[in-house]
Amino acid sequence: MSRHNHNICDSNSFEAIYNTYAKEIRRFLFYKTQDIDKSEDILQDVFIKLWENCNKVDSNKVKSYIYSIANNMFLNDIKHQKVVQNHRKHNENKSTNESPEFIMLEKEFMEKLESTIDNLPEKQREVFLMNRIEKKKYKEIALLLDISVKAVEKRMHQALVVMRKEIGDV
Repeated sequence: MSRHNHNICDSNSFEAIYNTYAKEIRRFLFYKTQDIDKSEDILQDVFIKLWENCNKVDSNKVKSYIYSIANNMFLNDIKHQKVVQNHRKHNENKSTNESPEFIMLEKEFMEKLESTIDNLPEKQREVFLMNRIEKKKYKEIALLLDISVKAVEKRMHQALVVMRKEIGDV
């Protein structure tokens, strides 16, 4: 990585970063999405975001930065797909066996859960979603984020403390 330790905004450095990591990130995204077109779209967005923020990114941490962007974009896409599916399901199933009270309580709970997750600090939210939604082990998360397992444990603990305080046992 030393060959592009300088300025990421330099087109040669940026191209070297792209050539070094694009294939790896594409595989990472394909593994998650199981959709080559979606993987390619997210990959392009990742590098657009890197280019837009090239002055803010430490060149020594570019790998973890682009993995974080890729993972966050993937999670945002999943969240969007869930909204679309819920909307479809809601419009298909106007009748239900649950009481209106139950539906209202469930909706309020889901809104509170989503709001609490959205309000977690980014690093805690990232670890929480990778562990609880993607079912990744702490060791896998540590490797993906380029941090120690202890750091993952601490972030997860802090996220769970907030979640329990806001909505009870998670």
